[in-house]
Amino acid sequence: MPCPHTSGEVSGNSRREFLKAAVAIGGTNALSACLQKESGSADIATQQYPQGPSDLSTLPERQHAWADYLVRNRFGTTTLPLHQSLLLLNYTGDGQPTETERDRVEAAFRTLERAFQRGTGGDNSAVSHEGLLFTVGYSPSYFDRFDASLPESLDLRPPEDVLTATGEEEPTPDHYDAVVHLASGYASVVLGAEEALFGGLDRLNGVKVKGGLSDIFERAERRNGFFGKGQPAKRYDADHFPEEAPLSMGYQSGFADSLPSEDSIAIREGPFAGATTQQVSRLEIHDESWYENDRERRTELMFSPEHTTTEVGNVGENLAGDSGVTEESVERIPEDVKKKNCLGHSQKLGKARDDEFRPRILRRDFNGTAEPSLHFDSWQREIGDFVKTRKAMQADEYADELPDGHNGILDHIEVTNRATFLMPPREHRTLPTPNP
Repeated sequence: MPCPHTSGEVSGNSRREFLKAAVAIGGTNALSACLQKESGSADIATQQYPQGPSDLSTLPERQHAWADYLVRNRFGTTTLPLHQSLLLLNYTGDGQPTETERDRVEAAFRTLERAFQRGTGGDNSAVSHEGLLFTVGYSPSYFDRFDASLPESLDLRPPEDVLTATGEEEPTPDHYDAVVHLASGYASVVLGAEEALFGGLDRLNGVKVKGGLSDIFERAERRNGFFGKGQPAKRYDADHFPEEAPLSMGYQSGFADSLPSEDSIAIREGPFAGATTQQVSRLEIHDESWYENDRERRTELMFSPEHTTTEVGNVGENLAGDSGVTEESVERIPEDVKKKNCLGHSQKLGKARDDEFRPRILRRDFNGTAEPSLHFDSWQREIGDFVKTRKAMQADEYADELPDGHNGILDHIEVTNRATFLMPPREHRTLPTPNP
């Protein structure tokens, strides 16, 4: 079994740069080279990683059930896999998908599940994601090809409606038909999964490849990236990124109190019970302007004016598993605007929490590869939950009262694209109808 550290987490710059470039380029040549770097063998056909179960019915029915298969830090909070890829797809057929196409696509997804264990395989003590986590979602434009409509109870609004609701004019609304999210601690697992889906391999990690997405879907866009302690400092060409930070804005994410449970974001009733909705955005990070702020100011802007650098630490490590944002933090917003001329990002998001002060969206985002950027992949029961969260983040009611650069992180990010999808349960994940 390959050593987890060979995935680039503690190896030299040349290896990290190589793996980053390989995932970005893709293809069988990049896959073979990645395998050679990570395990000493370029043969993806033979088993080199833990395989999935022989009985796939033992896997969770919810695609979004990742938490039990993620590495956990010493505080019990989850950590996402190092290597990530979003495949944005368009259906190539005319009219509605056929049963033959569904059989081929489902066989391809089952190949991935047999070839690789699910993330850590459910090992609570795991230190690396030796397997694969993946999801597939479908957009409103995909469902438009059917005569029937989606259930009225399902809130899957198109990206234009999201942009209208949030008052954003600049981002591009994306209309890809589907999205596949691939994640693993190993670049070769992500690349191998993609190649298997699109007909580039006969065998994958010792498993015969069946089915495929080629001729049914075309890859319209690939968005690749990474997540992990110290990765932005190692991968981006700038000196201002903190050495321990997993994200380019310098702080840890995924605090236990800032993420909802996977159960709470699941759709409860109807033909898509157990599903969730997915919102995929691309954000450019204005890292130079962000790091012109001193550490104290960045702490206030990311969390709240009451958070101190001593309480937070350099990258949030002193907070352990809790962000420190409370209902009192939210109640202080009007006072902080008047007396501190400042609002914190996490503090504002607290306004969007539910009646039990639980967040509404589950973040599964990661750093972009080419430049400081963020691929923001959020899962929520309704797209309206994302809209509420985004509007709370904007705090438009205080925009005229706050100096430039003092409204959380808003002035240091730029949203370029937004898209919305439905992530069905595994039972209906393959070219679904509106009422499966």
